[in-house]
Amino acid sequence: MSISDPPPPKSDVTPEQAEAAIKTLLGYLGDDPEREGLLETPARVVRALSEHFAGYAQRPADYLHKTFSEVEGYDELVLVSDIEVYSHCEHHMVPFVGKAHVAYIPSGKVVGLSKVARVVDVYAKRLQVQEKLTAQIARALQEHLQPQGVAVIIQCQHYCMCYRGVRKPGSWTTTSKLHGIFLSDSAARMELLTLIGMNRSIENQG
Repeated sequence: MSISDPPPPKSDVTPEQAEAAIKTLLGYLGDDPEREGLLETPARVVRALSEHFAGYAQRPADYLHKTFSEVEGYDELVLVSDIEVYSHCEHHMVPFVGKAHVAYIPSGKVVGLSKVARVVDVYAKRLQVQEKLTAQIARALQEHLQPQGVAVIIQCQHYCMCYRGVRKPGSWTTTSKLHGIFLSDSAARMELLTLIGMNRSIENQG
């Protein structure tokens, strides 16, 4: 099994144990977990965490196994841009949010456009660092679609940098991972960057 398709982890921790841990944390913070406003907080937090980190129970293969070959020989760039990214830093467990631009040049088969966004979510809904997130998305598409090339560019704001520590709100982090023709062909890279910039221009005009 490839590293881009890890099996879902098995946990022996029950929801009740997780709620007890949240209750302990509330006490550690200096509040009273038994007061009315916090009585249901542990259960709510556990439900929220299950949603935030749903990617641990998913694999990219769940969305990339079905491809289409009847595309009239289309072998030019496919770009899904401005995919919203919501993830959590594995160092402080605080959010980082932004956009992903995912492109590939097919070699005979394509995948539904929504599936590209779902692959982004599979990896984003885990504890992450942006560099690893970028590489995992790119590798999953490369392995499953075997295209001529894959490019993933992610731009995010990290709350661990904006609202704690160095406190630099407004700063953005950009990461990229390229495979295949996007590495070897400067014209392919230029087309990608031009199209991403074009989307920005259209958005600004609107």
